[in-house]
Formats: sequence, C-alpha cells, structure tokens
Amino acid sequence: MLWTIIGILLVLWILGLIVKVGGALIHILLVAAVIIFIINLVTGRKKTG
Repeated sequence: MLWTIIGILLVLWILGLIVKVGGALIHILLVAAVIIFIINLVTGRKKTG
C-alpha cells in the first residue's frame, strides 16, 4: 500500500515538473510520502524469532 502511494506521487511529481500542473501541492505530498517512507524504514517491522 505504501509503495503504491509513493509510486503514484512520484509519477504525479514527474508529470508536474514536465507539464507544470499541480504546483506546490504535489511537492508537499511527495515530501510527506518520503517522510513516511523514512519513518517506515527506521522503525521497520520487528522480526520475531
């Protein structure tokens, strides 16, 4: 789920750079997705066993 959201935001961000659509909103959402991704990496899933 998280990877899907990040992928969609990345595609929208690239399209925004090319077509200049979306403005700052896409950049804010991309930064939020990257922050969530980093938090997910740092905390990670605890391996039991």
